[in-house]
Amino acid sequence: MLLAGAAALSLAVPAAAQAAVGAAGCAALAQPGASLPDPGGRIAGAVWHGAGPVAMASPPPGTPPAPPLALPAHCEVTGVLHERIGIDGQHYAIRFHLRMPTEWNGKFFMQGGGGTNGELGDAIGRLSGGAAPALVQGYAVMSQDSGHDNAVNSVAARGGASSFGFDPQARADYGGASLRPSVEAAKATVKAFYGKRPGTSYFVGCSKGGQEGMMLAQRYPDLFDGIVAAAPGFALPRAAIEEAWDTQAFAQVVTASGQPVTLSTLGQSLSAADSALVGKAILAACDKDDGAVDGMVGDFTRCTSAKVLPELARITCGGVKQDGCLSAAQVAALQKVQAGARNRRGEPLYASYYWDAGWADPGWRIWKVGNAPVPSINVLMGSPSLGAVFTTPPTAIDDDPQAKLAYQIGFDFDRDAAKIYATDARFARSAWQDIAARSDDLAAFNRRGGKLIVPHGVSDPVFSLADTVAWYGDVDKRNGGRAASFVRLFPVPGMAHCQGGPATDGFDSFAALVNWVERARAPDQMVGTAGPMSPWPGRTRPLCAYPKVARYKGAGSLEDADSFVCS
Repeated sequence: MLLAGAAALSLAVPAAAQAAVGAAGCAALAQPGASLPDPGGRIAGAVWHGAGPVAMASPPPGTPPAPPLALPAHCEVTGVLHERIGIDGQHYAIRFHLRMPTEWNGKFFMQGGGGTNGELGDAIGRLSGGAAPALVQGYAVMSQDSGHDNAVNSVAARGGASSFGFDPQARADYGGASLRPSVEAAKATVKAFYGKRPGTSYFVGCSKGGQEGMMLAQRYPDLFDGIVAAAPGFALPRAAIEEAWDTQAFAQVVTASGQPVTLSTLGQSLSAADSALVGKAILAACDKDDGAVDGMVGDFTRCTSAKVLPELARITCGGVKQDGCLSAAQVAALQKVQAGARNRRGEPLYASYYWDAGWADPGWRIWKVGNAPVPSINVLMGSPSLGAVFTTPPTAIDDDPQAKLAYQIGFDFDRDAAKIYATDARFARSAWQDIAARSDDLAAFNRRGGKLIVPHGVSDPVFSLADTVAWYGDVDKRNGGRAASFVRLFPVPGMAHCQGGPATDGFDSFAALVNWVERARAPDQMVGTAGPMSPWPGRTRPLCAYPKVARYKGAGSLEDADSFVCS
């Protein structure tokens, strides 16, 4: 026992002595012979940090830098598990990152990854809705890289950061096999530091992190008591097929204009002004369905093609494309994207999308076609992931933007789509078996009292809310109409992928989860607040547990959540 009863220690020992004890206990973790569940595991480093501000990592281009974050005194640990050489000759390992505060609340928090992972993560536990990070709240916080390292395992000739897909175990670790060993190692380290195992355990993630949350609930239900799986990529291989479908749809707009298909011309296939026209048409068709004309499609399930297509027809150019109207090719591409990928027999390969006001937002367009100077994320990240990670056998694609575009343009939805379910002599399991987490069987998670919250943007351009709604329907059917007793889905009108868009996208789903797990207060709604980049900064709305939606009461400010009711 290295730091027995951290909470009691903070009350009984002066700050300087407390820091000294914490620093000594932290350093001891890195001594040879540290006990981890994995026989080959090791603690690579253990560093004590006093309380104070920490500089944040550089933000994406165009995003203002985040101010330094004040963190509590804590022990920072990095660990390494399952070191090996893959069949592709690369050196692999599962790395985990753990921060343990002196003033520990006795609980455990895991933050999910994103994209193709390969990054260790900062293990701070950032939360949405203005909530303090989990570490600041007193949680022991972990993150992990899912079994590959972008700094080591990126091979330019095999798709760069996606090249780990050429190794079966690395692909399985990315899909979810890395979760149990890393979590168990982190919890063992928590016990070594504090003298006891954590009590309640939580997971919060979005996108790939949402997929990890679903994987935990379905395959490793004993590890966490509560999970937030936002915008879950639980059907990643199918969604990657959809990304190729979308690219081909907008490439047809380029071809119809007589231009060659390049990343630049793809980005021009639907301009910001064109997207604004699309958004206005969707609002004209569906804005009023929730009782308020407020620039939001609150009742999104009623926003059907039967309503939207006539509005798009009204703004379709009669001949040559001009400002203020959409070309026939653009409207056709939008219809193809909304309907979702299909093969020649008309069989769906993924899901359709809901028409929503967020289709006018840069956060939607940057995925589908790009938002200059940033090329399409569907191409830059989706193409190498589909080729190297989500299909068998993996395809070598140069880590070159035009090569990635060419692969998507050449993808055959009859010949190639089945490769996400394929196996071969090297890959005994398919990418779908390794990575998909779309099962409706959550019986074990439910039996142990687990709770699951699933927020998802209606305008998510990469993982369709319609797919998540269909999954929730399957879960509800399996559970005799009682799925809401342990899982709640919260659609967020206007929100893009994880955040952004014309939406009230600031909400604290983690606080709602804690109240549900620890106080048995099931969340019927969460209050969302529109951010500074939205059309209405500060606007609030109730985010309703599906299938309810926020409807205007008929009186009161359209900027105030109290003027709406979930029904």
